[in-house]
Amino acid sequence: MKVNQDKHSPLIPNLLLGMAGGLQYLRLKCASVNPRKSQEKTLRAILEYGKETVYGKEHKFSEILKAKDGTELFKLYQKYVNPSEYEDFRPYINRMKAGESDVLFQGRPLLYATTSGATGEPKWIPISKAYLNNIYGKMNKVWLFNFLKNRPKVYTGYIVSIVGKQIEGYTPDGTIFGSVSGFTQARCPGFVKKLYASPSEIFAIDDYTARNYAIMRMGIERNITLVVTANPSTMVELQSNVNKWWDEYITDIENGTMSSKVSISDDIRKAVEPYLKPNPERAAELRELKEKYGQVLPKHFWPNLQLLTTWKCGNTQIYLDKLHDCFPEEMLHQEFAYFASECRAGLVLDDSIETTLFPHMHYYEFKKASEFDNPDAPFHQLDELVEGEQYCPFVTTFSGLYRYNMNDIVQASSPFINTPRVHMIQKVNGIVTITGEKLYEGQFINAVNAAQESTDLKLNYFTGYANLPESRYDWYFEFADESVSQKQAEKFAAEVDNNLKKTNMEYESKRNSFRLKDPAVFRLESHSFEKFKATVVNETHQDASRFKPNILVQNETLHKIISEYIKPDVS
Repeated sequence: MKVNQDKHSPLIPNLLLGMAGGLQYLRLKCASVNPRKSQEKTLRAILEYGKETVYGKEHKFSEILKAKDGTELFKLYQKYVNPSEYEDFRPYINRMKAGESDVLFQGRPLLYATTSGATGEPKWIPISKAYLNNIYGKMNKVWLFNFLKNRPKVYTGYIVSIVGKQIEGYTPDGTIFGSVSGFTQARCPGFVKKLYASPSEIFAIDDYTARNYAIMRMGIERNITLVVTANPSTMVELQSNVNKWWDEYITDIENGTMSSKVSISDDIRKAVEPYLKPNPERAAELRELKEKYGQVLPKHFWPNLQLLTTWKCGNTQIYLDKLHDCFPEEMLHQEFAYFASECRAGLVLDDSIETTLFPHMHYYEFKKASEFDNPDAPFHQLDELVEGEQYCPFVTTFSGLYRYNMNDIVQASSPFINTPRVHMIQKVNGIVTITGEKLYEGQFINAVNAAQESTDLKLNYFTGYANLPESRYDWYFEFADESVSQKQAEKFAAEVDNNLKKTNMEYESKRNSFRLKDPAVFRLESHSFEKFKATVVNETHQDASRFKPNILVQNETLHKIISEYIKPDVS
């Protein structure tokens, strides 16, 4: 078959990644032997990097660096630098955006990563040269090398890698802001760039339907052996695109074209021209797949897929369920790792969900999740984590974030060498309370899943919002069966409500005492998540490839957006 002939020798990428990635992997192993010593060395390096900056002088970095040993260093750092939220850094970052140098770190940022903020105004995460070189340079090599370790044939075909738009715009001083992954992919080495199934220019397509079309138009033509995308919801969206546009794909592949039915600018169409050649043999194969299977899935059009990496922790299970049995059985589905715009904390090196942290790249502190709201609770060093315990991490990076509260809950697990690993549990703001009930996102997800089992009503998407003025929860359900009535939806919601009463005694108490009113239920129109995502991403300029909203939310702005996709009641 033509797709199976679409192979190239993995010799060069295997050799180069084996050398460069293997060297950095050995350094990671060495740093993991004595995490306390590595953390001391790392913190000293970060403070040295920032001591002559505005922030460094204000917070006495030079004084902290006089510490005689690690224990004194950590104590002095906690004495002079308070735990911080993003808003504590915004005034400094605004000065940097205006062109001022040496504010949070040496020099000026190479770019800014943008992501949603708690105040409604986006966060602007500065990316320093040191951070880019270390995390998206050295550690990326370990990542690519690790794919090879787990699946030796991973580079025999092509890569579909979903990243964000590398340039969303420019700050007042002319620095770009956008996606770090998009920025680095566009500038990757030539031998890696040849492995991608499509050019980086396609991620500048603003229309998501058109962007997904372009990704899959070039992807399903080729022998794909590696798929990289942080959020599994992206794979769900891509498959929806495949279901809708399959016949159009076949026509394009047969003729070597890119459909005029999707909105793609002329300059981007010109960039993809070298990737488009008439391929009638592959088109014929795809027609046969449709006739044979009806719904054509990745396991059919990418039979040689070796590895898929997405998030598998936290609230992603609702999307993973939709991908069940979609991929080749022998494929490794690897956890993407604990990763955010503010800090790429580590890598997953095996088939577990556990992230191996970078003790030689970031400085980490942890507060027990059970003591998160206690300002007097102690901070724990990386080597002090207890397996099975849940913590809230605070990070210090080479990009000017000092004792930064990640607002996450992670669980410590078995070590890599001698360094504890972690996996994501949920965002701290995944715990919502209206009147003291402390409803956990995981409890809500489990209650909805149980209701799906007991009622046999299936959902494409669901989310819940705290409605404080009405003292109730507003639940939004997109049912797979569009004929589900409002009355049926209300019965489904009652089942969810009962499930929550069984698992959260405070919720039950507040409901029984009428302090929490009956939840309101709203049916969502088709493709509501995709529409919600497009709106939020466009308004906040965040990286679409890493968009991972909470399922249980207390946010008036997001609540207003999701309510725009309520299905009208025609009963």
